[in-house]
Amino acid sequence: MSRKELEEQIIRNYQRDEQMMILVFAQWCVNHNLDPFDIYLRAYPQQEGNEALRQAVELTVPKEESEEIGDETLLGVLSLFGNDELAYIVTEEIAQRKKSKR
Repeated sequence: MSRKELEEQIIRNYQRDEQMMILVFAQWCVNHNLDPFDIYLRAYPQQEGNEALRQAVELTVPKEESEEIGDETLLGVLSLFGNDELAYIVTEEIAQRKKSKR
């Protein structure tokens, strides 16, 4: 494999993994009755109309059909991709949910 082919493969793998991260985020939102577009816009107001998020939301299933996605799992995945702003908003939502359960 040439250097150029290797670089292209790495880019494709990163894009695939990034799409999986977005899907995990979107499904976590669905599972917790949250609007993924709203949460995302709070973190990244300049990125309204994110196509990757829209595609991921189309792939989500109703929460009754979904496996549980733990809060720490989502935060770990967001951290891997450097989505600190989104992780911050997610952390706020987690705290709000825990506060409401009291």
